[in-house]
Amino acid sequence: MNRFTYYVPTKVVFGKGTKDQAGPLCKECGAQKVLIVYGSDRIVADGLLGEIESSILGEGLKCLSIGGVVPNPLLSKALEIAERARAFEPDCIVGIGGGSVLDTAKTVGLILANPDVDIWAFYLGKIKLTRRIPVGAITTISAAGSEMSNNAVLTNDLQGGLKISSASDLNRCIWAIMDPALTYTTPKYQIASGAADIWLHTSERYFIDKQSEGNHLTDEIAEGVMRNIIKWGPIGVSNPANEEAMSEIMWTSSISHNSLTGLGAGANWGREGDWSCHQLGMALGALYNVTHGPSMTAIWKSWALYGYKNNVERFSGYARHVLGLSGNDEELALHAIDATVEWFRALGLPVNLTELLQREITDDMLRDMALTASYGNKRKFGKLRVLDCEDMYNIYKGAIR
Repeated sequence: MNRFTYYVPTKVVFGKGTKDQAGPLCKECGAQKVLIVYGSDRIVADGLLGEIESSILGEGLKCLSIGGVVPNPLLSKALEIAERARAFEPDCIVGIGGGSVLDTAKTVGLILANPDVDIWAFYLGKIKLTRRIPVGAITTISAAGSEMSNNAVLTNDLQGGLKISSASDLNRCIWAIMDPALTYTTPKYQIASGAADIWLHTSERYFIDKQSEGNHLTDEIAEGVMRNIIKWGPIGVSNPANEEAMSEIMWTSSISHNSLTGLGAGANWGREGDWSCHQLGMALGALYNVTHGPSMTAIWKSWALYGYKNNVERFSGYARHVLGLSGNDEELALHAIDATVEWFRALGLPVNLTELLQREITDDMLRDMALTASYGNKRKFGKLRVLDCEDMYNIYKGAIR
């Protein structure tokens, strides 16, 4: 087996009705003043914010609530929330929402604990931090897995629009409330997008180079996670009130991104696995503000065809163990790629750039995508196949239709 370090300190409180535990969990971690971070006014309108505030106040704690977080979370909003909350002096932050809210809450916790630091320098990996205000998560969308991951994603809308993922144990939530009932009203497209993101969080760790293989239990877990979301994702999309499906999707979301499915699978910019599709997709999110999951389903086939020959056996193994297909390795690899694309399509998601952006894709656009993904031709990434700017251009070009 390959070496690895596994650290996931998040306390998970899972099940219908667990939202009532917000106040006790804040008190348990020693909080006196709780900052609540949320996104849209839907959290207010459906009464969830009021319920969480009541739970916190009921424990004798103070709380301040600030909303307005948007998808593809912004540096400017994190800085604004931190500034508004500074005088309140919170000692705990609770994020209510999906990945964008939780990532913003994590960033706010770092900003408030390190007031003299340029937080973007931390995202760029130029500095290391040792302090943070602890963050608790109440998830309302199953997708990003931010409630258990060591990652936070942010877009620098103040300078250049670069979208970056930061990997640090300071980003680990201290607790996470996972109440599947909070996801029943999620729009179907968001459930589908989340299912794709869940699958991709595991596939990014699974489709790697041969030198990074060797941890067989990790592979078994990853294959089980992919089988589970392939099964339950479409059921949740067709019926968001299906408690069994939405519970399975929610827990699969966390397992897919808490590092368990990639232990020992090499290392790439602070994380195990490949992560090319995420990087290519984040560039699309930064340029066109598209939803995260579809930004990756639109380019996945082109990426897979571009690199699968570097480890055909990995793709054929996926075909056998996850999709239940049979045949020779080369044939299976190609069948697996096509079958996965059809699963994306069945979820109602775009499978190429034309479908994603709903416009003609020009060569200038493709070059801009590649330059954005490669940080202006300054960065390579990938584990299955290392990609430079020209490779990224070719993948985007192959994804036009």
